[in-house]
Amino acid sequence: MLKPLLIEIGVEELPAVPLLKELNNIEKKYADILEKNSLLCEFEFYYTPRRLVIWHAEFKTRQDDSEEEFFGAPIAVAYKDGEPTPAAIGFAKKCGVSIEEIGKAQKGGKEVLYYKKDLKGKASAELLGDVIQSWIKSLDFGKSMRWGSNSESFIRPIRWVNVLLGDELVDMELFNVKSSKQTFVHRISNFDVVNISGAKEYFEVLKDGGVTLFPELRRENILANFSSLEKDNGIKIEIDEDLLDEVVAITEHPTALLGSFDESFLRLPAEVIITSMKEHQRYFPVFKDGKLINKFVVVSNALTDDFTKVIEGNETVLRPRLADGLFFYDNDLKNGLSTNGLEKVVFMKGLGTVADKIQREKKIANILFDIYKPEGSSKETLERAVSLAKADLTSEMVYEFTELQGLMGSYYAKALGESDEVATCIKEQYLPDGEDSELPSSKLSAIVAMSIKLDTLLAMFSINQIPTGTRDPFALRRAVNGLIRITKEHNLEFDIVKTLKELLVGYAEFDMSKLEAFFLERVKQYFKVNPSIIVAVLASGERELLAMGKKIEALETMVNSEGFSESFSTFKRVSNITKDINMSIEMIVDHKLFEHEAEKVLHVRYIEVSTCRYNSYEEELDALFGLKPELDKFFEDVMVNAEDESVRNNRKSLLASIYKSILKIADIKEVSVA
Repeated sequence: MLKPLLIEIGVEELPAVPLLKELNNIEKKYADILEKNSLLCEFEFYYTPRRLVIWHAEFKTRQDDSEEEFFGAPIAVAYKDGEPTPAAIGFAKKCGVSIEEIGKAQKGGKEVLYYKKDLKGKASAELLGDVIQSWIKSLDFGKSMRWGSNSESFIRPIRWVNVLLGDELVDMELFNVKSSKQTFVHRISNFDVVNISGAKEYFEVLKDGGVTLFPELRRENILANFSSLEKDNGIKIEIDEDLLDEVVAITEHPTALLGSFDESFLRLPAEVIITSMKEHQRYFPVFKDGKLINKFVVVSNALTDDFTKVIEGNETVLRPRLADGLFFYDNDLKNGLSTNGLEKVVFMKGLGTVADKIQREKKIANILFDIYKPEGSSKETLERAVSLAKADLTSEMVYEFTELQGLMGSYYAKALGESDEVATCIKEQYLPDGEDSELPSSKLSAIVAMSIKLDTLLAMFSINQIPTGTRDPFALRRAVNGLIRITKEHNLEFDIVKTLKELLVGYAEFDMSKLEAFFLERVKQYFKVNPSIIVAVLASGERELLAMGKKIEALETMVNSEGFSESFSTFKRVSNITKDINMSIEMIVDHKLFEHEAEKVLHVRYIEVSTCRYNSYEEELDALFGLKPELDKFFEDVMVNAEDESVRNNRKSLLASIYKSILKIADIKEVSVA
C-alpha cells in the first residue's frame, strides 16, 4: 500500500553558505539510508531558512517481504560421526533455529550448511524514526552547536518535527523534540504554531501563510522581480549566481526592491562598492550604460504591501558601510603606496617576511625578463611593479576587504602617479586565480604574475611544504595551472627542469625531481585529453611547457583522426622491434647494405620527411605517419632479423631512425587506443 509521506524538520534560521555547501549531498544521503532500509522510492527535497522538507507523493507503508540466506561450514567440518560439531551448533544458533532445521547446499564446489529465512517486511512507521535520525545526523554543515540538554549537535537548534504518513502522525523524537501535526508559517503572517490535519494540507497551509516552500520557485520569483525592475527603471542588475543562491536560501517570501545611496560614494572604485554591498549586505549592484550607478537591489523577506520602510532601512544600513570605505580609501591615498611594515610580517616560518618574498620575486622577475625580453618594456618598470605589488597589504581597505588585494594597489598606483604599465602589473599579479579566470594582459604583467607563483612554489618546496592528498593550503596546484595557462597565452617557453634550476639560487636545497613530478602531475590534470596521450608526450622527455602543450594537442588530433588505429599498429610494430636500441645515439644507416627495393624506398621517403621543415607538430606527425605504406611494404618484403649481423643491424637502424623522429614528439607506444 502507498501513502504520501511528509517529513519536515523545523529549525532556527539556517546559515546559507553551509547549507549550500552540503546541498548536493543531502538527497543522496537520504536515498542511501532509504535503500539500506528497503524503502527507496521517489522523493523531493525542499528547504527554506527555517525548514528541511522531504516529500514523497507515494511511500510504501511497509517493507517488501524478503528472504535471507545463511551459509555455514562444510558438512565434513560440521558433523563428526553423524553428530553436529560446535561449528554446526553455532551456525544454528546464529540462524535462530534448532539444528534439525539446518539444511545443506552447494557453495564453492563444497557441500555446506545452509538455512533460508523468510523475512516479513516491517511497517514503515516503525522504521521512519531511525531513518530520519540517521539522515539528520549524516548531514555535514561544518560547524554545529549544542542547545538545551542535548549531548549531540546540529547546525542550528531543531524546534519542531512534523512527520505524516498519509494523515497519520509518525511518532518519533529528534533532539528531544517530539513529532506533532504542527508547523510554522512566515513569522509576519502568524507567529504561532499552525495545526495541520494531514500531509496534503501542509502545502496549502504554507502557501496561505506566506511561505514559498520550493527553492526553484523562489529563484524564479526573484529573477522575475529583477526583470521588472530593469524594464521599469532602464537599469541592468548584475546577477551573481552565488549571491542569488544565498538569497534564495535565506528567504521564504522573496521580493526584490530597488534602493539607492548617495552619489558622492561613486568616487570609490566600483569594486569597493560592489564588494561592500555583496559581502556585508547581500545586495546586487546596479548598472546603467555599462557603469555602476548609485542604486542597489535588495531581496526582502518581508510580507507587506508597502516596502517603503524596508527600502529606507536597507539604505540606512548601507550608508555607514560605504562611508567606512571612503574613509579607508582617502586614508590610504594620504599614506601612499609603501612596503614599510612588510619586513615585520612573517610570510612563512623558514622563509622570512613578506619583504623577503618581494626580494625573491624581484630576482625571478629579472631572470624571466632576460629570457622573454618583453618588447617596449624596461627592467626599471618591472622592478617598480614587483616592488609595489604587495604594498596594498598594509592598506586599510585591503585589511577590511582582503579579496581586493592587488586591485586596490593598482587604483592607488594610478592615483599616485605611477605608470599605467605598473598599475596593470599590480592589478594582474595574482592572475589567473581560478579555472575560468582572466589572464595577465601583457608580457610584462605575465612575468610579474609568474614570478609570484614561482617564488611560492620554490619557497614552499624548499621547506618541504608539499601538498598531500586534497590538502593544498598555499594553492600550489593552482599556481602551476596558472603557469601553464600564462605560458600558453603569451607564447612563453618555460622548461620545468632547466628554467627552474636557473631560478633556484637563494632557496634552501631540495630534491628538484619532486617539483618536476608536481608540475607533471598538474599537466596530466590540466589537459582534458586521453591520459595516455599526455603520458606518451612526457615519455618523449619533453619538459618545456609550451612545446608540451602543442605536442599533446598535435598527438590528440592524430589519435582522433580517421584510420589512426591501422597506422598505430604499424608504428607499434616499429616500436617493438627497436625497443632495445639506445635512442640517444646517432643512427647510422648504410644504403649499400640494402638488399630489397622496399628498404631503398622507405629510406628515401624517410629522408624526405625528416629533412623537411614543418610549421607545427601536427604537420610533422602527419608526415611521419604518412610513412605507413612504405613501412607496410617493408615488413611484407623484408626480414628484419636477417642472418647477416650487419644487414640486420642496418635494418633496425633504419626503423630506429623513424621511431626516433616520432619520439621527439611522443613515445606513441604509450598511447592506449580503444
